[in-house]
Amino acid sequence: MSNLSTTSDDILATARNLIMSGGYNGFSYADISEVVGIRKASIHHHFPSKVDLVRELVKRYREDAQASVAALEQNVPDALDILKIYATHWAKCIEDASRPYCVCALLASELPSLPPEVATEVTAFFRFISSWLTSVMERGAGEGSLDLTSEPHVEAEAFLATVYGAMLSARAYGKPEVFSTILTPALDRMTPTVSH
Repeated sequence: MSNLSTTSDDILATARNLIMSGGYNGFSYADISEVVGIRKASIHHHFPSKVDLVRELVKRYREDAQASVAALEQNVPDALDILKIYATHWAKCIEDASRPYCVCALLASELPSLPPEVATEVTAFFRFISSWLTSVMERGAGEGSLDLTSEPHVEAEAFLATVYGAMLSARAYGKPEVFSTILTPALDRMTPTVSH
């Protein structure tokens, strides 16, 4: 059984890498077959169609994010620190090229041409991140650890847009450091100023 799940995980990891380099329509089961070293029929055994494969990939991606967020919430009480850790996580992924770009962001840019089942999962990912960030903003504003100029849900969307925009800029320029350059002032704006 473990071998079966390993193969399934290998297929998903390969699909993620192929989407990162060529988008949803930029890969086929033949490409995965070549990388993983299994027959196309074996891939179909795990994932009957490309829609099934990418839907599962995005679903797992969201579940991983949910687990990471839950752990973060448990270990870091301060809202500003949570936002900094979230930004730092992406800065590291971009720098070491382990995840230079969020697969859901890439798929979101292809939304009009995605199969509806995949599009629904991608939207669910963004809804999850947005509602989580909104709760962080609300808590931070209530505790005084965040200085917000707009409603928490607006701040959450703006922060999310900044993270993904910075990710896109870092990719466009081929310079990982661009990400932190953009995120630093965004975080500074929400940092309460201590009046003496």
